[in-house]
Amino acid sequence: MKIKSVYAYLHKLPITKPYTIAYKTITDTKIVFLEITLENGLTGFGAANPFADVVGETPEQTLANLQSGYLNELVGKDIREFNNLIYAASMHFKKLPGTLAAIDIALHDLFCKYLEITVLDFYGRKKGNLPTSVTIGIKDVKEMLEEAGEYYKLGFRILKIKTGIDVEADIERVEKLSETFSKRMLIRVDANQGYTISDLRKFIESTSHLGLELIEQPMKVGDEYTLSELSEKERKLLVADESLLDSNSAWKLSNVPQPFGVYNIKLMKSGGISAAKEIAVIAKNAGIDLFWGCNDESIISITAALHAAYSCSNTKYLDLDGSFDLAKDLVEGGFKLKDGYLYPNGLPGLGFRKL
Repeated sequence: MKIKSVYAYLHKLPITKPYTIAYKTITDTKIVFLEITLENGLTGFGAANPFADVVGETPEQTLANLQSGYLNELVGKDIREFNNLIYAASMHFKKLPGTLAAIDIALHDLFCKYLEITVLDFYGRKKGNLPTSVTIGIKDVKEMLEEAGEYYKLGFRILKIKTGIDVEADIERVEKLSETFSKRMLIRVDANQGYTISDLRKFIESTSHLGLELIEQPMKVGDEYTLSELSEKERKLLVADESLLDSNSAWKLSNVPQPFGVYNIKLMKSGGISAAKEIAVIAKNAGIDLFWGCNDESIISITAALHAAYSCSNTKYLDLDGSFDLAKDLVEGGFKLKDGYLYPNGLPGLGFRKL
């Protein structure tokens, strides 16, 4: 079955709860959408919103790439060749993960709709349903506790707290959270490169009795080598995010002594499902667990990450809350949320429909 048409467009979508991380405050998100349609009328959907601070690509550049004329070459191609089409796009759009993610996700969705199976069924399920964390930005203790309480009432049991501006304040915030929720909620922290090695040591030592689950990207990209000063047990708690972009960085970070015990895979960093699964294989061979993360994203790309996550045996953590705070989206479906757990809905492709 041949591809009939392609269509890319950008929407600026507000988020319901603006939040602050170590290096910026976020109030909205720009998402690029891609539709690829077959001659029989089936349409596959892709979406992307790369962070320029992390990967050097903006949504505006993603849109320009998708409208550059290259995708017109997909017209007339057989969807059964979708893997070859993804590979060809990766060769054409090198170091442009947002562009690749939109193409990769749309082609996966369309191919599996054509086969009338889910993307997860295509790859084979390796993990059961997992809970996702929900994220609280950097804010004062009172606001943080109020927001955490709201999430608890909604059924979430894992919090990810943004940190990285003031280590003393971070320690206080985590202590107050632990005191308030005791063992009822797991706590992860994400420093977004905000700590020095001395800050990190102080944070780890001051919170060691609290049972924090993970510490994400504590230090700046390029300073990973200093993490070797920590014990192996301490490094096992550390998650590579901005340091981990693609299979090349995944391989480098897998060398002993490994600075991180966990890899945060985001489709907006890797360039889609195919590239993400390459990282997953490298991590598995190195004994590294997987943490699937996201930006503020459409249900489209969140669902794609969920299917990829459940198809990898070394997946251990989900942080796929990026669509929860969008004031609007262009699709619905994809997955079901119950008591903090994410369940694919079992419909063909990625299982959503355009609104």
